[in-house]
Amino acid sequence: MKNTLIVLLIILSFSCQQPDETGWIPQSWIAERVADSETRMQQSAAGSRLLDAINAHGGMEKWFANGALWFHFDYQPLDDKTRRNSYQLVDQWSARSVHELATNREVRYGWDGRDAWVFPDTAELPVNPRFWSMTPFYFVGLPFVLADEGTQYEQLEPQQLNGRNYDLVKVTYTSGTGDAPDDFYIIYIDQQTSKMGALRYIVTYPGFFPNGGHSPEKIMILKGLQEVDGIWLATGYDTHWWKDGVGEHITTIDVKDVQFKPSVDREEAFAKPAGARLHEGL
Repeated sequence: MKNTLIVLLIILSFSCQQPDETGWIPQSWIAERVADSETRMQQSAAGSRLLDAINAHGGMEKWFANGALWFHFDYQPLDDKTRRNSYQLVDQWSARSVHELATNREVRYGWDGRDAWVFPDTAELPVNPRFWSMTPFYFVGLPFVLADEGTQYEQLEPQQLNGRNYDLVKVTYTSGTGDAPDDFYIIYIDQQTSKMGALRYIVTYPGFFPNGGHSPEKIMILKGLQEVDGIWLATGYDTHWWKDGVGEHITTIDVKDVQFKPSVDREEAFAKPAGARLHEGL
């Protein structure tokens, strides 16, 4: 799945800024970032339609003002591949994360904005921490994460899926954006509600495809939506192969225990723990 890909994928123009020592993010910073994203997205019909979806899901201002995002992400392949099950805290302002394994909450890993790390240093993980540290957030945070710098938008022909009509917006990335700038997403926006109903995507992460190429295209269909402090997020996804239509069901994902945590000390919460092992390379 998209990775860190996007972890990294998220190139944030304000990531170098820090709030004062007593709070989350100053409202003036949020207003500036939202205005910048809206101006950029409104330059095209495709970007404007995706902005409609973001507003239908609660809007960027509330998304950033609510505080750090906590959730339980349980990725369950329907074949013999590895289950990925963790509790996660994410700083959506600067794209940093900390995971706790659901099977052993003492084992943690994350991305601090520069390095992927594992704690304790002897821990074995079921995932590549650089790839997976931000990947779940990228799916949980849709459509908000598609407003970041480096994104490009293209309107595709509308499609029907499961009896509903959707506008389609394809999202690609400018060269040099994150670890996998050749990834793409196709977002399904309900013509009646403007909320997201599905997405298609490929993975081009060079750690998995060092000689180029990409994964087969997949479609993730939302199981439902949950409202958390004014923000609408997916309750989970059913993932299928895609080839001119919905194919075999290959993965189910549950997203539970979603909370915003505005009182989190961002610098302490997302710092590498003392004694953590750094993950080298992709």
